[in-house]
Amino acid sequence: MNEVFFSILIVGALGLFFGIFLTIIYSKFRVEENPLYSLIYQFIPKANCGACGFPGCNAFVEALIEGKVSPSKCAMLDENSFSEICKLLGIEKEEKKKFVARVCCYGGINAKKRFNYDTIKSCSAVNAIFDTNYHCIYGCLGYGDCVNVCPTGAIKLSENGVPLVDEEKCNGCGLCVKICPKNIIKLLPKEKNIYIACSSLDKGAIVVKICQVGCIGCGKCSKVCPTGAIKIENNIAVIDYEKCDNCGKCIEECPRKIIFTSKILTLA
Repeated sequence: MNEVFFSILIVGALGLFFGIFLTIIYSKFRVEENPLYSLIYQFIPKANCGACGFPGCNAFVEALIEGKVSPSKCAMLDENSFSEICKLLGIEKEEKKKFVARVCCYGGINAKKRFNYDTIKSCSAVNAIFDTNYHCIYGCLGYGDCVNVCPTGAIKLSENGVPLVDEEKCNGCGLCVKICPKNIIKLLPKEKNIYIACSSLDKGAIVVKICQVGCIGCGKCSKVCPTGAIKIENNIAVIDYEKCDNCGKCIEECPRKIIFTSKILTLA
């Protein structure tokens, strides 16, 4: 009986000792949380998407408090949350321009394939192994890596075989831009709804042989643009969005019908 009592006593004493020891250690090395942290964190979307360049929302909030980053780096912040965070940080609210992802390729079934590939259905895998299974080395591979990474479900593969973006759902986080191995997804100003749905740098004579819709660099869009916003660079039309006024004349003039307006591409 005494042995049991002493065993309990020893275990209890050890437990008390280590409890006091850990409490002292915790008190000595505890890092005091900035009260601003919880106030700001309540307005953060908590998606932990990493689009801001930080490993998670916690790290992003810490960087905000330390003044290392602007609240505008979080693409998922709505206007109210953005304003409240600026107030808490004591900074002037800057204009938060809205950007959306647009897929600058509409090849898909319109582009000629070198061979069919159905093994690992991943754009990154195809790019790493073959570069591409299309004759156009610049075009969309169509396996939907961008679809899988989108945190808001804004991207879907179209019947044409290339992704389309629902701009009402897109928050401009840029994750699809980062994952695309062909770099054909661009973050463009939402207010400017015209874009070139092609990324080919091949000469027109080559493009017409391998794609039914690719830009041939004919320059008709450039000539009809009233603001001089379009130029032909490296065999493809390029839009200067600082000059573009959304008039749409280039859309009508394009013989390849590869200049799109985002209004007609919004997904249901």
